[in-house]
Amino acid sequence: MRVAAVQLTSTADFDGNLERADRLTRAAAADGAQLVVLPEKWSALGDGAALVAGAQPIDGPAIAWARAVARELGIELVAGSFSERVDDEPRLSNTSVHVGPDGDLRASYRKVHMFDVVVERTVYRESEHEQPGDELVVSATAGGVELGLSICYDIRFPELYRILAIRGARIFTVPAAFTVPTTRDHWEILLRARAIEDQAFVVAANQIGEHAPGLRSGGRSMIVDPWGLVLARAADRECHVVADLDLDAQAQIRRELPALANRRPSAYRWPAEVGA
Repeated sequence: MRVAAVQLTSTADFDGNLERADRLTRAAAADGAQLVVLPEKWSALGDGAALVAGAQPIDGPAIAWARAVARELGIELVAGSFSERVDDEPRLSNTSVHVGPDGDLRASYRKVHMFDVVVERTVYRESEHEQPGDELVVSATAGGVELGLSICYDIRFPELYRILAIRGARIFTVPAAFTVPTTRDHWEILLRARAIEDQAFVVAANQIGEHAPGLRSGGRSMIVDPWGLVLARAADRECHVVADLDLDAQAQIRRELPALANRRPSAYRWPAEVGA
């Protein structure tokens, strides 16, 4: 199965973002990609006001485009994530959508973990404008290959990916807008760790460059195999990368090094309370 990760420099300009996403999605499909993954907030990225202004319902123009282009190209498309405006909800959702090659909406996942952190003295408070989801989502391609959906900061929570793997996920999709410092120091390590732990492929599409003054992402979009080897890595520009996933080799790894089968859930106890 050939997959692609698309790397963008999204801004608050929806039309410009859409043009570049469309061009690179088509280029990835022309390279034979059957599954294409876009980055986090591909349709609009900026400060809180820009996210609110660029928010759309799930039946808005961003996902309408995703459904149309997936149908036209005959591909599976994980349309990164977008700022979803939900009726009667005071805050937005950060939502990833999987569209099948027939253009149907196969699954949607609302980001569970809010990016409320300080990175090199820059404060990020995602929860000011967004609310967390409360459901983990496994989807499947038309060919029956299970996809575990996740978004960006989720990658720091291994329990999420373990549950997705136990529920059958063979490929993790990770649309992201990782900061420059965390891309530099953590991004590859985290992606490879999740791949090795759960013996899964990881398709990680990151944003790159400046989205608004003081808001930059680090790029290095990559595709990782279940042994933790990096199959493809993006250059420092808007682009796409492709790799072929050997699903038979994955099955062999899971048979010969059966870490998932050797779990002992009866011995695992969550502490009643976990301190910071």
